[in-house]
Amino acid sequence: MARILCVDDEAASLMVVEDALQDAGHQTIGVHNVEAANKVLARGGIELIVSDYRMPGATGLEFLSQLEREGYDVPLIMVTGYGSIEHAVASIKAGAVDYITKPVRPQQLQLAVDQALELVRLRRENAQLKEEVSRFRSASEIVGDSPSMERIFETLGVVAPTRATVLLQGESGTGKELLARTIHQLSERSDGPFIAVNAAALPENLVESTLFGHEKGAFTGAVKSMRGAFERANSGTLLLDEISEMRLDLQAKLLRALQEQEFERVGGTVPIRVDVRVIATTNKDLAQEVKAGRFREDLYYRLSVVPLLIPPLRERMEDVPLLVTYFAKRVAEENNKKFAGVAPETIDMLQRYDWPGNVRELAHDVERAVILSENDVLLPKAFDRSRFGLAPAPESMASSDGPSSPGMGSAGDGNARDGKPRDGKPRVFLDTLNLDEVEEVLIKKALEITDDNRTKAAKLLGISVRTLRNKLNRPSS
Repeated sequence: MARILCVDDEAASLMVVEDALQDAGHQTIGVHNVEAANKVLARGGIELIVSDYRMPGATGLEFLSQLEREGYDVPLIMVTGYGSIEHAVASIKAGAVDYITKPVRPQQLQLAVDQALELVRLRRENAQLKEEVSRFRSASEIVGDSPSMERIFETLGVVAPTRATVLLQGESGTGKELLARTIHQLSERSDGPFIAVNAAALPENLVESTLFGHEKGAFTGAVKSMRGAFERANSGTLLLDEISEMRLDLQAKLLRALQEQEFERVGGTVPIRVDVRVIATTNKDLAQEVKAGRFREDLYYRLSVVPLLIPPLRERMEDVPLLVTYFAKRVAEENNKKFAGVAPETIDMLQRYDWPGNVRELAHDVERAVILSENDVLLPKAFDRSRFGLAPAPESMASSDGPSSPGMGSAGDGNARDGKPRDGKPRVFLDTLNLDEVEEVLIKKALEITDDNRTKAAKLLGISVRTLRNKLNRPSS
């Protein structure tokens, strides 16, 4: 129960309030004025204040203002005279969490106190959550402020301090291993080992031995006993990377190790107990793998205590500016190069690409561009622009009086003389390298081909409908 400060200049009213709260199990401290209340607050430990509105000296409203001014984060319930609705409204506006009217009814008071204490609990949980999220973001190299990434930060900020098994699902290059390492760093196991095993990279005959170890003579070539990943990860975290690639017969043994925290080495008979937190990753839809019979359903549920889907970069393009700046600054520092920022046209160019290799591909491209750049500001020319559809094909640069002028067909390029492609694939001829003009041409062509269907046009352009809408609605220069 709570320690509550009660303030009222009328002894009888103060006694009613204190008696009601003590009957409910709370500890109370009663004073008759704000000056005495300040002395109690200075000693600390007060979780809630119940204060009369009208008192000699400082009023309850002035007391509220003082609490805010001096930084006391203690909720206050105001007690007002019967029918003094204007005082109640003024109190709520000033920051009181609730109000009750005189004469005080014990049941009404207890209800108001319960609600106020619940608010205190929620505030503390929220503050703790914000602190965990802040610690997670500061410790992580994962960059992004898109809504999807904010949700990931919030979830992992809560999950990291626990021992819950986490399943990270997402395409290759989305940063699953980096997230796993950050979870470990923010857990109580951060002083323990972090062991990563990639099931897809190991020969099939070595997976079991790699995970659980083996005894001397267990198989040909086992000249000595060896500890497996589970033993080496004891008191720490084990990352099972690309878990979907594990053989079905090994999945049963893995399930037992997860459930019992116990296993035997290959060729061994002595059970080995460990204390390991497991994080698994996959670039496949594990639920679909279960339906297809390629993954055990019981293991899937054991791994996905906290399932988390990491979005591909193309679904959070608003994070590209932050990512590019982060990678460029880091590479520049590592290579002792000056870095003054990223040009807007560079960001615009990079946001038009759908990044099939996700953040990993973006990081590599930025690294190459920074190393090769001769400018302090990262410009589009530092990148391989042909990858972004900005370098015109040789035939599109022909003289405008020839048959392959913009908008015309050419007998040698698979187009009919009327400019319509024979193979059914749309083509666009460019006579400019200006990014804005090229973009406008491509958008118009996509809308023309799709009869102004924005969803189809966006798919054709390889961007989201939202991105297309923003480009169409932006003011013309």
